[in-house]
Amino acid sequence: MRILILGGTTEASQLARLLADDNRFEPTLSLAGRTASPKPQPLLTRIGGFGGVVGLEAWLRENGISAVIDATHPYAAQISAHAVDACNALSVPLASILRAAWRRASGDEWIEVETPAAAAAALGSEPKRVFLSLGRLELTAFAAAPQHHYIARTIDPPGEVSLPPNIQFVHDRGPFDAAEEEAFLADRRVAIIVSKNSGGAATYPKIAAARRLRLPVVMIDRPNKPHGVALDSPEGAMHWLEAQLAHRAPSSRRGV
Repeated sequence: MRILILGGTTEASQLARLLADDNRFEPTLSLAGRTASPKPQPLLTRIGGFGGVVGLEAWLRENGISAVIDATHPYAAQISAHAVDACNALSVPLASILRAAWRRASGDEWIEVETPAAAAAALGSEPKRVFLSLGRLELTAFAAAPQHHYIARTIDPPGEVSLPPNIQFVHDRGPFDAAEEEAFLADRRVAIIVSKNSGGAATYPKIAAARRLRLPVVMIDRPNKPHGVALDSPEGAMHWLEAQLAHRAPSSRRGV
């Protein structure tokens, strides 16, 4: 059974490991290509976009895909919308691993906003030392607030994008350690954090560290992300795939 995994997340990597030695499935893992050096995966991997809904439909048809798992980032709304439309058009079953959002805990000081531009505005006019825990594509919004000193943590260099004049980069990849995050924020004299509500354990330590240090967090809300059958884990995705496989298997009757 040929399946497509739309990946780029911890959950996608975990699912890839579960599928690596399972000869019942022929999986392809698709990555958007936003990270220059993605972690090696144990599955056949394609990198890059599909060319919109029409391109994704064509790819699914040409490769004989029988089921799709959307394990993309909670903020990757466009590819998820394309997956819903393409799978509906072809009647291909689609399931989505939905990572739970972080919830505000006692002691958290969150300023919730809808967009990176709103996050930049929420920083205020007084210059501050700001930790940006965002993807490199969102950094351009902070060029509109050049009065602040920014420390941005990204996996890759930002490339040719508009940036605020006073910005320092730290290139690193999660998961992160809670004690190290607290030391990082204290050593850099961070006054406020800007973060997406990505959910999961890998990058949550910065939120816990902010709570302990009593630092405010400008939290960018999640987009309205279309999805297929809602799943909560890679293990749940395996069970769903097994059910799809059982549904496809031709029934047989024994002769008597």
